[in-house]
Amino acid sequence: MIEISPFRFLDESDITLEFFKASGPGGQNINKVSTAVRLRFNLSKSSALTIEEKIRLSRLAASRLTADGLIVIEARRFRSQDQNRLDAIQRLVHLLESAIKIPKTRIKTRPSRTARASRTFEKKKRGDLKRTRHYNPDDWG
Repeated sequence: MIEISPFRFLDESDITLEFFKASGPGGQNINKVSTAVRLRFNLSKSSALTIEEKIRLSRLAASRLTADGLIVIEARRFRSQDQNRLDAIQRLVHLLESAIKIPKTRIKTRPSRTARASRTFEKKKRGDLKRTRHYNPDDWG
């Protein structure tokens, strides 16, 4: 069981881990050992999340979501397989935590009467200043 929040747990049967050889620098270690991890989380079959949370998670992880309803996370940051496995699980937990949080609804605000009055006063003052710059040939006789 993987802890998402204090009272929410994720069943490990919802997750499949695949290990493969990572690319990039690392010498012989990179050529011999499968250190990179590909984590697949079955979003559609998971019982740990409600429907609303699944919808939020699918929006958050849109680039990682496959057509089958799997979230795929690849971890190859570290040289050891165990660290990469923990990194992939941690990234999944972080995604799940952000999907569980209910977003705050925005409360519309309006500027106060004083703020509106000062804004119109400043606009009027600016317009008067620009009007003084205006050249009118009749004023010069």
